[in-house]
Formats: sequence, structure tokens, C-alpha cells
Amino acid sequence: MKEYTIKEISEMFHMPSSTIRYYEGVGILTNVARNKNGQRIYTEDHVNRLKTICCFKDTGMSIAELQAFFTYEANEAIHIVDILDLLNHREILVLEQMEQLAKAQAQVLRKIHYYQDIQTAMTKHRPLPKWDNYRNKTYPTR
Repeated sequence: MKEYTIKEISEMFHMPSSTIRYYEGVGILTNVARNKNGQRIYTEDHVNRLKTICCFKDTGMSIAELQAFFTYEANEAIHIVDILDLLNHREILVLEQMEQLAKAQAQVLRKIHYYQDIQTAMTKHRPLPKWDNYRNKTYPTR
């Protein structure tokens, strides 16, 4: 089984070693062995756990929710309802985030078109466009 140092894990996940140690400290990255020099040894199981942590953190899941999830997962037969409740709630929150991001993207696209049109008007010595003409327009995404 492949083993990794904390430096390798840190580089693999683009996160500081202190974050990895923090995850150990709060109990969401578990069973980390140490070599004879006391250095941490990580395995593929840790890599997979960190992938899950990063994924869930990207959705906005808190450390407390991660702790609950991994506690439930350790005995999933008893906690299947808890796991599904937590994940279904998270999905709803992710969908809300996606809606907010879609609105933000629409505003960015309006601004891009507005400023591109200003640039064109300036180079062609035409009157500058007015923002009011762009406020409610929709543009296809790239």
C-alpha cells in the first residue's frame, strides 16, 4: 500500500500541513500512523477521506457537520436516516448556491457586454451606451 508524507498530502490537496493536522485534531481524519521518527504516515484511505472532506467543504459543510457525517458513517446501518438527512439538506443548500451563482454570472455577463459596448462606442466615436439598457437583458453563457 502506498504511503505519503504530510508534505506530499499537502501538495496533493493544495492545503497547508496545519489544515491536515487540524483535521486530525477534530477527528475527521483518523487513524494516522507514525513512523519510527514520529512523522505522520498517510495511506490511500486518508487520500480518499480527504477527497470527501474537500468535496463537502466545497459545498459549505461545516467541521461540525463533517464530524457528524463521519460519526454516522462509522455505523451507517444505525445512522442511515441521519446520513440521508444530512446529505439531502446539503444538496438543497448546494442548489441554492448554484442559483445564486447563476444570478451572479448573469450580472457579470451583463457587465461584460456593457463594457465591451462602451469600448466599441469609444473606438467608433459613437455615443456611449446607458447601463439601464442592460439591466434586465440576458446573455448566453460562454
